[in-house]
Amino acid sequence: MTVNDLPPLLAEALTARGYATLTAVQSAVTAPEAEGRDLVVSAQTGSGKTVAFGLAMSAELLDAGPPRAPIALCIAPTRELALQVSRELMWLYEKAGVRIATCVGGMDASRERRALGSGAHVVVGTPGRLRDHLERGALELGSLKAVVLDEADEMLDMGFREDLEEILDATPGERRTLLFSATMPKPIVALAKRYQRDALRISTVGEDRGHGDIAYQAVTVAPADIEHAAINLLRLHEAETAMLFCATRDNVRHLHASLVDRGFAAVALSGEHSQNERNAALQALRDGRARVCVATDVASRGIDLPTLSLVIHVELPRDAETLQHRSGRTGRAGNKGTAVLIVPYPRRRRVDMMLRGARIAAEWVEVPTVEDIRAKDHERLLVKLLAPVEVDEEDRALATRLLAEKSPEDIAAELVKLHRASMPAPEELIAGTPEARKAKHEEGHRPGFDDTVWFRMNVGRRQRAEARWILPVLCRRGHITKNEIGAIRIAQGETWFQVPRTVAPRFAQAVARSADPQGEDENGIRIEQAPAGATPPDQGGGAPRGGPPRSGPARKGPPRR
Repeated sequence: MTVNDLPPLLAEALTARGYATLTAVQSAVTAPEAEGRDLVVSAQTGSGKTVAFGLAMSAELLDAGPPRAPIALCIAPTRELALQVSRELMWLYEKAGVRIATCVGGMDASRERRALGSGAHVVVGTPGRLRDHLERGALELGSLKAVVLDEADEMLDMGFREDLEEILDATPGERRTLLFSATMPKPIVALAKRYQRDALRISTVGEDRGHGDIAYQAVTVAPADIEHAAINLLRLHEAETAMLFCATRDNVRHLHASLVDRGFAAVALSGEHSQNERNAALQALRDGRARVCVATDVASRGIDLPTLSLVIHVELPRDAETLQHRSGRTGRAGNKGTAVLIVPYPRRRRVDMMLRGARIAAEWVEVPTVEDIRAKDHERLLVKLLAPVEVDEEDRALATRLLAEKSPEDIAAELVKLHRASMPAPEELIAGTPEARKAKHEEGHRPGFDDTVWFRMNVGRRQRAEARWILPVLCRRGHITKNEIGAIRIAQGETWFQVPRTVAPRFAQAVARSADPQGEDENGIRIEQAPAGATPPDQGGGAPRGGPPRSGPARKGPPRR
């Protein structure tokens, strides 16, 4: 379907906004078979679904007469999404004279009640605020002809079931119900069954998977290096606006504090922030005072930042739909974006399966190194300094004075130094691929490791021990760096490793302080110095000379973080 097939007032509004054709979901909800029916629609973020349900209600809204009691109700999970819906419907129905009232938490409730009392064709709001107006008698739903539930799955996840049921129970039985949900879990199916009649199922997720304007990348890291990888990705891309996703508000708080401490202009969005704090954070991103936003999935709903070009999944999304929703914050309105997944080594297979299921062709790339970032900084600095600029006479006079005191090379070097000092320092990561690190740490003596002491820990191949997660454990518990760990020998039930003799006493004391009375850490891992003269077992297993360590737990993967 084309824009010209729509009612003239809507076609004119869409054309003015640059629409030449409709998106897949917009075409589906305006098709003849969808006319007048209840709909259950699955469409991904950035697919134009807000305009889609606006078009789907055209029969009810066009020629509706003077505004009295609302004839359409749109419910969204967050304030930002509700305001976005309201803005979209305003320009879409501006020439049709449709009046829209918005009712969301954090706004003046008395002003909203006055707007409702003055009459509105459409009410857009969040469940809690709408329920409040309904119970106070300010919201009259007896004349409704259409109800839209936007991001229905998120509203149920956020605990709005009772609010939704009270609102829907107060609406006429003959109204249309348009349910938009990215996923269809059992609670959504039950909701549709209870409040819809013979609903038409529409899904356009498969047609637009992967967002054509988003380049997907994935990097594998040791679990201990996740935060460092996020920092290096931010520094490599230097995006005008970037969003980093965490799974919990505690992790958002921790990562935000860490980024601010390192010098990033960052804000945070999670369920623990008030509406005023959210507004301030979003305004800082829009006016450029902040360039990085750390957020949870729910807190990011409805956020539309035109300059957002980088999304980093610091903690992996729970499924393909969440991946799509997160990544859809970028690559919008024809702009290009990049979405990067930070994948702990043990979870690579799971991520591969998720990407295949979502039909996303992600490029697996190396984590940016310090050298990569410095090379990129050099390129950016050259572009910036070689760009033409307007210089006033006062600046030119100061430049002349500087040249009289110092050589051009010294001045340029100082300028480079100042530029570099203004940027957060990149992080050193555990180098190389798992295979490269395994070869490096299992090859035997390295230079500087001629005089070493063997230590051993009670996990081995049987517990899926691998050098890629053993190294961070040793560094964390022993307060040493990876460069102070020599050869690593992984046997069936235990792992042996070398520490320089000069470092061994300090390492042993730190390990003891991090252990419980049984000598184990919170993951059941015991580290102890091997008896004098004992040597590690063969790589295939077998007890070493000097006796095996005490039996440990049958672990099945890397330690919990």
